[in-house]
Amino acid sequence: MSASGGTKAIVAALAANLAIAVAKFVAFVFSGSSSMLAESVHSLADSGNQGLLLLGGKKAQREATPQHPFGYGRERYIYAFLVSIVLFSVGGMFAIYEGYEKIHDPHAIEAWYWPVGVLVFAIIAETFSFRTAIKESNAIRGGLSWTQFVRRAKAPELPVVLLEDLGALVGLILALVGVSLALATGNGVWDGIGTLCIGVLLIVIAIVLAAETKSLLLGESAGIDDVKKIEEAVVDGATVPRLIHMRTLHLGPEELLVAAKIAVRHDESAIDVANAINAAEDRIRAAVPIARVIYLEPDIYTENAASTGGNPAKSPDGAGH
Repeated sequence: MSASGGTKAIVAALAANLAIAVAKFVAFVFSGSSSMLAESVHSLADSGNQGLLLLGGKKAQREATPQHPFGYGRERYIYAFLVSIVLFSVGGMFAIYEGYEKIHDPHAIEAWYWPVGVLVFAIIAETFSFRTAIKESNAIRGGLSWTQFVRRAKAPELPVVLLEDLGALVGLILALVGVSLALATGNGVWDGIGTLCIGVLLIVIAIVLAAETKSLLLGESAGIDDVKKIEEAVVDGATVPRLIHMRTLHLGPEELLVAAKIAVRHDESAIDVANAINAAEDRIRAAVPIARVIYLEPDIYTENAASTGGNPAKSPDGAGH
């Protein structure tokens, strides 16, 4: 996995979640707090999720095969989608079930210092993990807002870790509020309400992650900046006077397919056209290094070719003839 995949952030989150999961479960055993049980399962699910992200990154590095000629870059998208499913089913649904049970059969929290102490420790550990994810994201986020970064990022790992860590911190605060109210009032129902809120939070985050990774799985084009760089690189004014139309598709976070129809002069020889295409490919790769699969089709420019090719709903085949 490349540095943009956020390996450091994933490892930091994995270490934090494993430690927190053990601490929360110990607190549940001694206190009987349902919030602690829900949070321990949440942290355990998050640990498994980080393991899935690391596994997806490793599998994505496999070489292309005749059966998969474009490689395995989308493995990272698949495993990120699995994360959203695990977060929804194991984390969110379990928390809602546990909260419902606690509300219908409330009991007082025992040994209050266990859940409170563990929650404080967990908030500190999750803050460290969240800080690492923010630092890793800032290195590649540029001028994008956080919402834009999550929606536009082609590498799924950092948005997943960011949302997981944010959800974990908010969940811990909800758990702390629920436990505190249960201790202050002597009514365990508050602990169950806190657990329900954690479940709803996890399901919302899981839905957001599923929607974003689904878009990546379907196939997204290059970012706006990369598209502009490619368009500028294709045309040199001499051998390639115009770009008729172009399509881009991410085969993985760090691998881009570029397919374009370029205009050539009607009096050029086959050798001149081939040299022009090779030169254009070199310029594209220099401008956008992740453009590793490039198909350029030469054609004589006409207005019909440009108008038809500019509409993805229409077939560009034969547009220039």
